[in-house]
Amino acid sequence: MLPMQEAGDAAAGTSVLVPPVAEVFLSAIILLGIWLVIGKFALPRIYAMMDEREERIEAGLHAAEQAREDRALAEREREEALAQANVEAHSIREQANADAKRIKSQARESAQEEAARIQENAQRQIQAERQSAVVSLRSDIGELATQLAERIVSEQLRDQDLSHRVMDRFLDDLDDMSLSTPASTSAQPQGTNA
Repeated sequence: MLPMQEAGDAAAGTSVLVPPVAEVFLSAIILLGIWLVIGKFALPRIYAMMDEREERIEAGLHAAEQAREDRALAEREREEALAQANVEAHSIREQANADAKRIKSQARESAQEEAARIQENAQRQIQAERQSAVVSLRSDIGELATQLAERIVSEQLRDQDLSHRVMDRFLDDLDDMSLSTPASTSAQPQGTNA
């Protein structure tokens, strides 16, 4: 039946492809109404959302730029702090080295002073013991010389002044011999007696 209706419409002068004017007019009014409703209610919301999204994107870009600047600033501050810490560490190292040298020098000087003091005390003690030994030897040798002289002469020396003069002369001779003896005894090999 459809082909027959088309044939009848074709005979009446209407086209199937072109709609009637009333339909076109009605469709245009409906389309205009939809467009006005969308323009009045939907588009402002869409534009508002797009503006809001653009603001968020710009805020995000601004925040990213600010974060990049903050990071660069923090990096510079870190490098400055690191450089300052290196300078302080170098200064502390230099101070510690200087302190160590000073302490070492003071310890060396103190040890040298102590060694000199000990050596001086030892020299004084040796000198005192030597002096004591000389005095003791003089008296012992004087007595021995007197006894020897008494035996040789076979008489007892009764005169004290004469006895003292003989002892002093004998001791002077011994001193002269002792001054020349260290050089000669050091030249003699050990184990031989002169």
